[in-house]
Amino acid sequence: MDLRQLEHFVTVAEERHFTRAAERLFISQSGLSASIRALEKELGAELFIRNTRRVHLTEAGQALLEESRHTLASVTAAREAVAAVQGLLRGRLRVGTEQCLGVVDVPEELARFHAVHPGVELLVQQAGSMHLLEDLRGGLLDVAFIAGSTNCPPGVTLIQLASEPMTLICHPTHRLAGTGCVDWEALTEESFVDFHPDWGSRQVTDHAFAAARISRHIASEVNDVHTLLDLVGMGLGVAIVPGPIARKKAGKLASLTLPTDAPRWDVTIAVPAGTPTAAARTFLTPIRQRFTA
Repeated sequence: MDLRQLEHFVTVAEERHFTRAAERLFISQSGLSASIRALEKELGAELFIRNTRRVHLTEAGQALLEESRHTLASVTAAREAVAAVQGLLRGRLRVGTEQCLGVVDVPEELARFHAVHPGVELLVQQAGSMHLLEDLRGGLLDVAFIAGSTNCPPGVTLIQLASEPMTLICHPTHRLAGTGCVDWEALTEESFVDFHPDWGSRQVTDHAFAAARISRHIASEVNDVHTLLDLVGMGLGVAIVPGPIARKKAGKLASLTLPTDAPRWDVTIAVPAGTPTAAARTFLTPIRQRFTA
């Protein structure tokens, strides 16, 4: 088994297709198939279930996938460590982030890093916090900026940046507008606009209602901040959101304080447990210094 075979295997597993994987790797499909067959022969197990359209991982293939990603990530980290000693910083930095974190401006941080280290390829993914954590654990990301009161999963280290209360927003003509503060019971008959379940703010709100033993009706489920704000602005529901999102429509939507036991919006950096890549360490060091100063 060599690193090239593992790279071939991971690429086929991600693409679920030999032709697309071969194109991505810039090798022939026959060469890729031969590499996978040799790996299967060495391991004594089939790694893929093949059909005319797609391939799927077998149980053995699934077991190999996570370990292969970690192995390849370790090799990349070793190469970058040597380059760093030589005064170079190359390779790539894979960063995930949720929308509208507010506390940290991820594009600005990436621009600062790129200006100093143009030799590092930047790859950015935007998704919900749960999805980002899964990709981080799977070796697909080096750093993730996540939100919500997330318990630290195995294989991940969390670094908290900031925390603030969540806010209820509604149309200015809504019956609750102008009350200043609202309790949980007052929300039992409301229709809510919220994000998909893997978003950090959705998880925080779900946990808060569960803790209060109150059910709620989610009328609209969206996957971007602007649509949520537009729906609330049209009077189609209320929403519980972090301060950075509420402030986007300051003066146009009513903002209400929640009870003292209201959920909090925690913004956190997630990195794989162990030693981050040289690029990840260099990227995160000034950010951590600014927030801990």
